[in-house]
This record gives sequence, structure tokens and C-alpha cells, in this order.
Amino acid sequence: MERWLLQQWYGRPKPPLWLLPLSLLFGMGVALRRRLYATGWLASHRLPVPVLVVGNITAGGTGKTPLTIALVQALCQKGWRPGIVCRGYGAAGRAARPVRTGDDPAEAGDEAVLMAARSGLPVWVGRDRSAAGRALLQAHPEVDLLVSDDGLQHLALSRTMEIAVVDGERLFGNGALLPAGPLREPRARLDTVDAVVTNGPARHPLSLRVPQFGMALRPTRWLSLDGSDRTCDVDHFSGKTAHAVAGIGHPQRFFRLLETLGIAVMAHPFPDHHPFRRDELAFEPAAPLLMTEKDGIKCRKFALPESWMLPVEAALDPALVALVDQTLRRRGHGPTTA
Repeated sequence: MERWLLQQWYGRPKPPLWLLPLSLLFGMGVALRRRLYATGWLASHRLPVPVLVVGNITAGGTGKTPLTIALVQALCQKGWRPGIVCRGYGAAGRAARPVRTGDDPAEAGDEAVLMAARSGLPVWVGRDRSAAGRALLQAHPEVDLLVSDDGLQHLALSRTMEIAVVDGERLFGNGALLPAGPLREPRARLDTVDAVVTNGPARHPLSLRVPQFGMALRPTRWLSLDGSDRTCDVDHFSGKTAHAVAGIGHPQRFFRLLETLGIAVMAHPFPDHHPFRRDELAFEPAAPLLMTEKDGIKCRKFALPESWMLPVEAALDPALVALVDQTLRRRGHGPTTA
């Protein structure tokens, strides 16, 4: 079903007509919900520290998590002490809980475990992000900024600043709201955020009234999934044939990255956040098995031989970091270490 929807959203210029009535109902629900929060009929909870939301208006991956990791690392250099909250997609249970390096992604969520490992900062997950934020602050009173990975539509959490991420290649697909198209909110929502970050070159310019910045994802080094700590250069598999696995929002992005590295790819796309089993990864013919870092953290428990994951880092425009820092200060906040 997911593959069929993606084909309708991004492979065809117009949405299926029979889904448009459902999109109309979805849009009415989105508008009503925003109205209820704006008028106070639904409560939006304010936390004692500023909240920066990094999200998107489309279903599926756009690069929010790499951006969040790079952004909190850059803000640390500005004197901030950030913590991260997120829903913890795929996590067991609804209650707020901390996430630590080495946690089982099936319990804490794959992206949350990845952010904890890569950032070295406090990370808490929970369906109620305001509750997760309060729990994080109680456990880590030194934190003076909360960054919400995803949550642009989670209006129960009051925010100080919003950043929306757009996939430069896929943009907004057929431009329709769910389920006829990929949009969670109308495109006009982008004019209400503080900044828009485009992941990769945009197919055509975006006409927006807010600052726009570019972002590029750069691979680092291959990490072995055989239980060792082996690494190898990013071009190690150049000129070789390999099986490539991607259970992310846009698998083709990963497959094309491998092709730019000179790898002949046998592609195996899976649904986003897929809970892998060992038997699903027994591909023929025998060849190295390559995957994204988000998939790799779920598969490392298998200790797979000749299997590798490839971390990526988001290269940010320094002007984006400066804008975030200055905007938070202008709105009455500042790092406690400043």
C-alpha cells in the first residue's frame, strides 16, 4: 500500500480523483484543529525553556533527523545546551522515556536511538512531546533549549521557532493533501515558519516569504555490522556490486548516493521504519550488504557478516545557525553558558 501511495504522490502529475474527497475532509480537519489551538479550545503547553521545532509538511522522510543532529551540534558551539524530544516512531509504549546509545530501536524508536548516539545529548521520546520535554528538563536541569525532531503538526507543544525541511528532489509531489497527495498541511503553511531548509538542490525555486537555506547530506565512513568496530573509507566499495537496503522515507536517495560512489546497486527498498528480520537480509547472489545508518542500528544485533552502514552528516549553511541563534535571543532567550 505504501509503495502504491508513493507512486501516486510522486510518480503522477495529478492525484487520483477518487481520493480527493478524502483529502478535502483531511484538510477541513487540519484547519479545524489549528483553529481550536489558536482560540484556546485545545491547550498548547509552554515549557520553561525555548522550543525549536524541526519538521516538514509532507509525509515521509525529508532529512529532518540529520538536520536536527547538525543543528544541535552547531548550537552547542554557540553556547546553548540543547536537549532533543521526539515521538520515537516505532517505540514501544506511550509514556515519556529517555533514550541512550545502544538502546533497542524497537523499544525507543530508530531515529531517537540514532540521535542519542550521534549527538551525545539528552534525548527523550513520547507521544506527548510536552510531557517528554518536561521529563527531560527535570532529569537534565542544565538544558536551556529543547529541539523537537518532527512535530510541526504537534500543536500541543508551544514553540518559540519553527524550521520546515523540504526534499529538493520530490518537493510536494502532486501537491494534494493526504491521502491523495503527500501533504500533511497546505503549502501556505511554509510561509508561517521561521525558515525553510531544502535538502539537496530544488527541482525549481520555491516562492516563499521566509528565509530559505540549502542543506547537503555527506557520507562519512562505512561502519561494519559484523559486531566489530571496523570502518573503511567511503569509496571502499567503488567498482563493486552490492546489495543495498533502505527502509527510509525516500529509499531512492540512498541508492543514488551509492551509485555516485561507483557501486553497482542491487536495490532492496523497504517501508520507512521497517522492523527488519535476519532472514529478510539473506540475498542472493552473495555480495556485500550496504544500508543506511538508520537501518543499520536496527540490524547490528544480527552481527551480519560483510554488512555495512553508512552514516551521513548534514552540511548546513552557517547563516541558518546564525538565524536560529539570533532569533531565539531576540525572542527573549539566551544560552545559560553565554
